[in-house]
Amino acid sequence: MRRYVTRGTVSLLAAVLGPLALCAVLLPFRDGLANTDVALLLVVVVVAVAALGRRLAGAVAAVSAAVWFGFFFTPPYERFTISKSSDLTTAVLLLAVGLAVSQLAAHARRMRVIAITDADYLARIHDTAVLARSTNSAIAVVDQVREQLIDLLRLRNCRFEYGSLIGHPPRLEHDGSVVVGRRPWDADRLGFPEQDVELRMFGNGKYIGRFMLEPTPGAVPSRQARLVAVTLADQAGAVLDSLQHPANTA
Repeated sequence: MRRYVTRGTVSLLAAVLGPLALCAVLLPFRDGLANTDVALLLVVVVVAVAALGRRLAGAVAAVSAAVWFGFFFTPPYERFTISKSSDLTTAVLLLAVGLAVSQLAAHARRMRVIAITDADYLARIHDTAVLARSTNSAIAVVDQVREQLIDLLRLRNCRFEYGSLIGHPPRLEHDGSVVVGRRPWDADRLGFPEQDVELRMFGNGKYIGRFMLEPTPGAVPSRQARLVAVTLADQAGAVLDSLQHPANTA
């Protein structure tokens, strides 16, 4: 968390001070530079901030670039006013382009994270499938899935209860939703409830057991992660059922 806050703070500082620093560097050459050239250089700063920071940082950098452009490079100088319509148009375009670029950079970064995450999810499912084909030990499969669930859902702990349905704890459903009693729980916003959550395991349609998930306070696993968790439990259930009833695999 400390690293995240630090990076966010640094990116916001860069968003505010980066355009100002560039304007200070260019100020001695103001008479020989076209305002459009200055605006393009400021867009480069906005792109850099948006690529390294979050969407908010990119937006702040766009606003900062437009403000300092108007202050230093449009007459009357060193005042927050713009007298020429052409300079006003350039400042507005600088702001619009900067905001658009910051959105595109944030979207590209999000797509990259999703691609990496998807690859990780597929690897987990693949690893469990490989183990399921290569072992005759139900314990090995259950232990691997249990460890996968801890990492995938950022749990404090996870245990497996074979054939037990004691009590009515919150439940992670097969569509990735969470219910507490009979009421839906907003897991996308709140994460898991502050108590153990059950993930039931079935084999060939029959209940076999359940993983009891011990959530980490503050962690909010995505719906995609929860769906992968359900898939892993289904894989383990199929393996346990096949080992209990070998004829089913013939």
